[in-house]
Amino acid sequence: MSSYSELIKNFEKIRAYMREFYVYGFKTREEYTKKSARSYDDERRRIESILGDYMHFVRTPEGKSVFISIDSRHSRHNPFYKAWKSKSFTDGDITLHFILFDILHRPEEAFTLNELLDKIEGDYLSHFDEPMQFDESTVRKKLKEYVREGIVLAEKRGKRVYYRRRACELPDGASELLDFFSEVLPCGVIGSYLLDKIQTEEGRESLFDFKHHYITPSLDSDILACLFDAMQKKSVVTVANLNRSADEPRRVRLIPLRIFISVQTGRQHLLAYAPDVACVRSYRVDYLKSVTLEEPTPRFDELRAELDSMMQKIWGVNTKRNRFGKEHIEHAEFTVRIAEGEEHIIRRLEREKRVGRVEKLDDYTYRFVADVYDSGEMTPWVRSFICRIVDIRFSNRTVENRFKDDLRAMYRMYGLQKEDV
Repeated sequence: MSSYSELIKNFEKIRAYMREFYVYGFKTREEYTKKSARSYDDERRRIESILGDYMHFVRTPEGKSVFISIDSRHSRHNPFYKAWKSKSFTDGDITLHFILFDILHRPEEAFTLNELLDKIEGDYLSHFDEPMQFDESTVRKKLKEYVREGIVLAEKRGKRVYYRRRACELPDGASELLDFFSEVLPCGVIGSYLLDKIQTEEGRESLFDFKHHYITPSLDSDILACLFDAMQKKSVVTVANLNRSADEPRRVRLIPLRIFISVQTGRQHLLAYAPDVACVRSYRVDYLKSVTLEEPTPRFDELRAELDSMMQKIWGVNTKRNRFGKEHIEHAEFTVRIAEGEEHIIRRLEREKRVGRVEKLDDYTYRFVADVYDSGEMTPWVRSFICRIVDIRFSNRTVENRFKDDLRAMYRMYGLQKEDV
């Protein structure tokens, strides 16, 4: 029988289960068919050990459904960060980690590899009844990993390489800065780790409350960090892109250009150039299972400049092309009439429009005009002006008809006739 551990060995597995429990939710043990029942039980217990206060269940005729419920009025800090701090490790890994940083605890002191090996053997392992063995290759690889992560510095003095710990002192006011960063910005888990250095979880008080607290993107922090790294290095990547209609992810080569984050939903999209179709496309970050960095590309700056020019026609994330690869542009416009004292409606039009322009027809009538790749992405925003719209036109007749059909359905729902409207 397999033993159960609260620590996470494979974060991709826990990421998938957390998404099922929180984003999709309300699945019984029998309905979750992607893994075995034993695997489901192990992962559910692991998540409960991390998020016990947020786990709930309901009983239905189909069975017991487990889900995660979080109230942002009471949870000011993202609870999903706890999962990142529950990574598994071997006895040798954790022992060597603490020994090295006990030796390198003073940033001003530096040691060669041989000096570190002598200290590990003489000052630490010799005191164990059954001492572990760390050979030169193991310690060198661990130091190389820490140098790559930026927490240890390697300095060459003559023919010798000396290692010392990088000094890390947080400035005054860092707590408030990190408090905001950890809950709002991409890869906020980094801020949460830094906060742990200066505050305990129990004693941590936040200055910020959030009306809309988007916590699920934190599960994609490692994917996002790899994409930012690739963009900084101007590199090509190969991603494993999940599709909910397919069992296995599809591997795609991309040149990542920008990350778009919705202020309405918190959802993150990668805008990237796809060489196989020779155009820029969007990919949901939460559907990316892995990112592998490849060689730098000389086309990065050219493609990012092209995307920046395209942004004048992107309302959301869609960048439609026709079957010949050419731009597909849709025209959209609607006219609003305001009453006296409702100038705030026009200010809102100007403030919230992402692209396009506002034209004044008279003192009480204004028209919004835009040419975009996908006018369907605009309709939720257009609906928010519905009681003041007197005319609306889309070049995409399907989008216009759907908009008007939704209005007619609303009229019927409220028992209104055409003459009442």
